[in-house]
Amino acid sequence: MNMNNYKLLLVEDDASLGYLLSEYLKMKDFSIVWVKNGNDALAILKEQQFDLCLLDIMMPEMDGYKLAENMKQRNIAIPFLFLTARSLKIDVLKGFALGAVDYIRKPIDEEELVVRLNNLLGILSKKPQTQKEEYKIGQYTYSPKNSELKIEDDTWQLTARESELLLYLLKNKNNVCLHKDILNTLWGKNDYFNRKSLNVFITRLRKYLSKDDTIKIDNIHNQGFKLICSNG
Repeated sequence: MNMNNYKLLLVEDDASLGYLLSEYLKMKDFSIVWVKNGNDALAILKEQQFDLCLLDIMMPEMDGYKLAENMKQRNIAIPFLFLTARSLKIDVLKGFALGAVDYIRKPIDEEELVVRLNNLLGILSKKPQTQKEEYKIGQYTYSPKNSELKIEDDTWQLTARESELLLYLLKNKNNVCLHKDILNTLWGKNDYFNRKSLNVFITRLRKYLSKDDTIKIDNIHNQGFKLICSNG
């Protein structure tokens, strides 16, 4: 049983599946808001806070991928996962590249979904009691609270997963962060698809940090990654 009263936004255009999932998750003590399209999701995200969003990919007008892009453009830094019948590796990697924290395939096993949600939300809710407002990374300023990375006139609004990964690397600066440790801590599971997802996020962080030559994220072969910063 979920004892944390997590609040979820379910975006699912299939009326039968949306009703089934929302009712089942309510029975498991989640607080659920169910909407049937991306526009309604964006509207309600302006007004309410959620712990996690569950986004269907195959929706008319605005699919789940486009909705995730719109959330990032509007600085809506709420963790989200995708629900989809698509199973090709390219689709999974596209979802992770957009910032998804998980990818759940249809048909959905409701009991498995609840276990995965509780595990995922448990990881996402484990935030340090005390955390610095800002960190200096070379010439960059990074704010974990706002998930913002700045250098001179450039500012990036990081996704929840980008921000978590950057903070993890930063707290272990100049030390090797093992693949398995990163994945078990941030993703909750060390498997093939999460490893691919980690590589995607590392590539994105490297791009953000490319304006300062004193910073680099080294790939330590078959071990992990090391954030090297020789100036700050």
